[in-house]
Amino acid sequence: MRRLLDSYEAKTSASYRLLGLHDRTMAAETFDDDADRTKWLLPGPGLVYLQTPPQVGTVAIRLESWTTAPSPPPGPWAGQEEVEVGLPEGELQLQTIDAGMWEIPLVLPSPGTYRMRWQWVFNPDIGLPFTSPLEGCFEVLENPGGREADLNGQDQFCLVQIWRTATA
Repeated sequence: MRRLLDSYEAKTSASYRLLGLHDRTMAAETFDDDADRTKWLLPGPGLVYLQTPPQVGTVAIRLESWTTAPSPPPGPWAGQEEVEVGLPEGELQLQTIDAGMWEIPLVLPSPGTYRMRWQWVFNPDIGLPFTSPLEGCFEVLENPGGREADLNGQDQFCLVQIWRTATA
């Protein structure tokens, strides 16, 4: 039976079109050289970065720790992607280029391999179209409404659901 273990909410910047989650012990601050830049999520050892549109300056993020894979949340989303990441310590930090890294008091069951499902929407009230940050893609992004409370005045809202797939 799946259940929510913990959650954490924060507001941050999306400097240089990147927002990262790192395992606390990982000294490297970059994704793999061969990461597929045509995807939204760029994984690396103990970390994952979300590429954000150039129009995004601020992000509201909600992280959720689950016992097993949760159901996708209802409602409209502008995008969704999943990735698997090894977390040797099982303790996360949020990282942006401008703001640096700070620890997240999100409880994960233990070190191990985790699946992360990222979902996001953009603020329709900023008055600009959001364009894709993906390599080779120059399209304007569709952005369904309906999550204005989650945006809380920020340019983008991300929901990240995390669950362990294997222990370390």
